[in-house]
Amino acid sequence: MPGGRHSRTRSRSRSRREQRRRRRARRRQVVWTVAGTALLAVAAAAYGAANGQGDAGGGDAKPEALSAGAATPSASPTPAPEDLAPALDGITANLAGRRLSVALMDTASGEWAAYGDGAFDTASIVKVDILATLLLQAQDAGRVLTTKEQAYAADMIQNSDNDATSALWTVIGSATGLDAANKRLGLIETQGGDGTVWGVTQTTAEDQVRLLRSVFGADSPLSEPSRAYIQGLMHHIAPGQDWGISVVADDPSATALKNGWLERTLTKKWDVNSIGQVEIDGRTYFMAVLTNGHTTQEAGISFVEEASRAAVREIAALR
Repeated sequence: MPGGRHSRTRSRSRSRREQRRRRRARRRQVVWTVAGTALLAVAAAAYGAANGQGDAGGGDAKPEALSAGAATPSASPTPAPEDLAPALDGITANLAGRRLSVALMDTASGEWAAYGDGAFDTASIVKVDILATLLLQAQDAGRVLTTKEQAYAADMIQNSDNDATSALWTVIGSATGLDAANKRLGLIETQGGDGTVWGVTQTTAEDQVRLLRSVFGADSPLSEPSRAYIQGLMHHIAPGQDWGISVVADDPSATALKNGWLERTLTKKWDVNSIGQVEIDGRTYFMAVLTNGHTTQEAGISFVEEASRAAVREIAALR
């Protein structure tokens, strides 16, 4: 057999590399599990203490009505966003049935840039919005999250668990609860999904920046403990789900992140989205990249990361 001995040598070498890779992955998983469990315990305790309450028990909570008179943050990050279209020309020239929208805001200056319009499926990025809604409802009711809700929240954000999300979607009152909360969180282009299908909630990249402002900014209807609780979970995403906008960060592991991915039943095409807070060259940004029409999830991830890099290069050039 031509090259047989060399082929066997290369095969053994690849096998050893794969074994080492798997061992490293297992070690990272163990470290993440321990750290994530400890973080959840600390965040939950701090959240309860800051609200002046202890453990509220493990029972299911009923949806609470939102206070009608609460202040709503400004609906738009700034009046005039920079146009990211020139920066993305190399990508958008060959979309081939895919769609893309990007929004990026400098948290210090308030300057921002955007590309693309129209609504996109949220897929799992809606989970941040669901948790923000749950916390806002709990604030209105003068209570903290139950033990069960905290467990669902951690699984929903850190592991992107769909069963936990469905449970909390019911608790908040589904789309009705989400839409009511979003009016106060400053979102103006987001519509909750029909029935139990939270993953097809419709949103825009600009609205996701508005959501991030309410999750991370002090000018928010969410209390400081509520914001810190969401932030803590977003800072500890499970290994294997930490792709997307984190690729442009100074330290990807320090990015507060939530990604979403969904294969549409009829078209067999993938929605792939990424939102969060990233630090780039020492500056902090809110960033959202929404896409759809991909043949595979992996292709979508690569596309999101390529668009993220292009957008950041443009922002760096403007400074």
